[in-house]
Amino acid sequence: MKLCAHCGKERAVLKRPKTAQPMCRECFFALFELEVHNTIVEGQIFKPGDVVAVGASGGKDSTVLAYVLKLLNERYNYGIRLVLLSIDEGITGYRDDSLETVKRNKVQYGLDLTILSYQELYGWTMDEIVKQVGLKSNCTFCGVFRRQALDKGAAMIRANKVVTGHNADDIAETVLMNIMRGDISRLHRCTAITTGATGELPRSKPFKYTYEKEIVMYAFFKKLDYFSTECIYSPNSYRGHARTFLKDLEAIRPSAIIDIIHSGEHYGACEEVQTSVAGLHLLPSFAPPLLRLKLSFHVLQAHVSAAGTCPAAKCARPACCWRACARGSQSLPLEERKTSCSRSQPPHLSP
Repeated sequence: MKLCAHCGKERAVLKRPKTAQPMCRECFFALFELEVHNTIVEGQIFKPGDVVAVGASGGKDSTVLAYVLKLLNERYNYGIRLVLLSIDEGITGYRDDSLETVKRNKVQYGLDLTILSYQELYGWTMDEIVKQVGLKSNCTFCGVFRRQALDKGAAMIRANKVVTGHNADDIAETVLMNIMRGDISRLHRCTAITTGATGELPRSKPFKYTYEKEIVMYAFFKKLDYFSTECIYSPNSYRGHARTFLKDLEAIRPSAIIDIIHSGEHYGACEEVQTSVAGLHLLPSFAPPLLRLKLSFHVLQAHVSAAGTCPAAKCARPACCWRACARGSQSLPLEERKTSCSRSQPPHLSP
């Protein structure tokens, strides 16, 4: 019988995906909640008096998020008021069923709930959009409309902050997608725990470092009520390719998810590179991802060679340290960075 690696007393009932450690149920709950709390505190997500709109879809991520935030708010006295905010995209056989779960969560957690629909905001549903544009780029359209709907909904209920259930897997997938598209300028921004911090409505991700598998385990062992069916349009999304690749990496190296996020955090592009890389979007939509990736490195190489500086934003170190900076090793002495890099310039990629 394996004992819990944390307390050493109770029998282990699960192997934690992030660390592969055997753990008992109570220790897993405690560590899960503590890590989310630390993420909130270190990211300075909340302050007393905030009215926080929780983006609630009825799925595992938003259901666990609402439950944990309510628990932590009471335990650590954040002094915030939580409100559930749901968006009805008008996807028959998916969203109408998941909203029933959200309505049950409202009663279970004792939180107010507001539901807005694409129909009342825009005059059409996602099903109607798909009929017009087909099954391509549905998630792109829906993502833009959904973010706007959340902003409008938060303004209606007078919330000054929005939190969503995006987890570590989601963020790592976004980093990979930006790499495959050659979207260099977004690599650092997509890993930010809070976006729109300078605007009127910041949007935060308390689950930034929380693995999707651990969220599922938490929901399962806590017996939370959530909706588990996938959106009927998501199998056609570009994100699915990044997700498949990420799962393969995770199976080989569980820390790959966090490693990818940290890579995005330590990477930035100077203003000149951002401007040039923006031209990548002029490529036709059917351009192969490898072509976009090669072009982005050509642009990056040109600016590094011209400037003689590291491509990482706000870094005045020589270009020979570019690899160390990309790995987040900016604290290394200059000579040590030089010896750790086999090239004095980024590698040239042949067209």
